[in-house]
Amino acid sequence: MLTAGKRLAVFSIREGKGGSIWVRAGSAFVNKDGSLNVLLDVLPLDGKLHVREAAERRDGAQPSGGRYAPGTGLEPELVGSHP
Repeated sequence: MLTAGKRLAVFSIREGKGGSIWVRAGSAFVNKDGSLNVLLDVLPLDGKLHVREAAERRDGAQPSGGRYAPGTGLEPELVGSHP
């Protein structure tokens, strides 16, 4: 269920020789009204994106979230323009 404040993962899925290749393309965040803010680190060549709930890391490590990773000072609420 999409609730406000929920973080989502955005992927570009390409077909490779051995199967599908999932490339992390960015993150999305659910707004209070149910709409999404999508922050992309890459643009897919085919224009297709897959959005799903972000998986929790079991080993305690921070997920690699590109330039919008927590603790970088570039969290969605802090981003105003490109650095």
